[in-house]
Amino acid sequence: MIDITMPRLSDTMEEGTIARWHKQPGDAVNVGDILVEIETDKATMDYEAYEAGTLAEILVPEGEAATIGTPIARLDNGKASASSNAPASAASAATDEPASSPVPAANNTPQVEVAPEPTTSAPAIVESAEDAERRIASPLVRKLAREHGLDLRQVRGSGPGGRIIRADLDGLLAVAVAEAEAHTGPAMPLASGPLLDAKRGSEQIPFTNVRRVIARRLGESARTVPHFYATAVADAEALVQLRRDLNEQLLATGRTKVSLNDLLIRACALALREHPLVNASYVNDASTTMLVHHRINIGIAVASVNGLVVPVISDADQKSVSQLGAEAKQLATQAGTKGLSLDQMSGGTFTISNLGMYGIEEFTAIINPPESAILAVGATKREPVGVGDEIVLRHRLRYTLSADHRIIDGALAAEFLQTLTRLIESPLSLIV
Repeated sequence: MIDITMPRLSDTMEEGTIARWHKQPGDAVNVGDILVEIETDKATMDYEAYEAGTLAEILVPEGEAATIGTPIARLDNGKASASSNAPASAASAATDEPASSPVPAANNTPQVEVAPEPTTSAPAIVESAEDAERRIASPLVRKLAREHGLDLRQVRGSGPGGRIIRADLDGLLAVAVAEAEAHTGPAMPLASGPLLDAKRGSEQIPFTNVRRVIARRLGESARTVPHFYATAVADAEALVQLRRDLNEQLLATGRTKVSLNDLLIRACALALREHPLVNASYVNDASTTMLVHHRINIGIAVASVNGLVVPVISDADQKSVSQLGAEAKQLATQAGTKGLSLDQMSGGTFTISNLGMYGIEEFTAIINPPESAILAVGATKREPVGVGDEIVLRHRLRYTLSADHRIIDGALAAEFLQTLTRLIESPLSLIV
């Protein structure tokens, strides 16, 4: 018997959600069979079996999440294993203690009904809380126990085989919350009344798994990364004209047109080549080094029906504008159909978020860790500007760099934007 654990399927993955089980308990499993679909922070991926046997038990049902390394199922491969679920009598014999034997509660911990303790002739070996949690509780229960300081050894599980499920914690959780409020006072409400009521006409709409991960990761980025913002404005008249000329030639030869965003991807790639310290990552507070990336892989923030995704164009500085345009269009199309692979959404070193097509003139964006910067691009607008002694209408473009102040200083951000502005205002360098 072996445990099948939640795998790490992306570089930023901390937990995965079971989207669909392809095998059920009792089904035969061959090497290479699709066992389960797992939704990560980046994509939904198939997970294949690496050993043959019979699926004995599903530990994490569809729709539930589990952290990396948590057992999600058990496979009977015909071999005994210490990680397999042994019958209660076998477990008692191995530990000289009945499987349901209670452990005295910690101070101020509420008592929960447990099975009566049978008499034993041998001294009991007390199971650790960590081992007890791993053996009898679901991942959600273990998470709640850690957050609220609950001792699961005192809880009688009502699930299959005595497994502790969420409903078994209601009593303990209520007492834990009451005790916390007694020491710290009730939590400050986020609103003056209930969020779900008839007066507001409220409706609860559950998060998709992707939206839940987006909320967590962007919240962590905003809380833990010291953002600062720098905005620049460029005269984009020459850039707009260059795009017109390029598209006329591309259409004449039957090729795909390019967008202003494609030209901006190229401009950012060349600016990052000149300022490699922007193409970098902060490691952690204990590290004495930073990571400078020698490959320039630019992510493009795309709003899809499944939530915000960031497909990545690898080696963007090595590709022409037409190549960048074709690849960006293909990635955006795949994002709309949830067809992006893990490889297409990993390895980014810098991100561009463009809301110009919505008429947004200027905004700030949250950094996509582990990157150190993201560029927020607004709409290209015709504005009156002074040219010599005359006032004329010219296309102007605003963009804001969000930077991680731990490794990017204001001067470096300004120099990067200065280079980007030069490339936009003299765009022939983008195609030669």
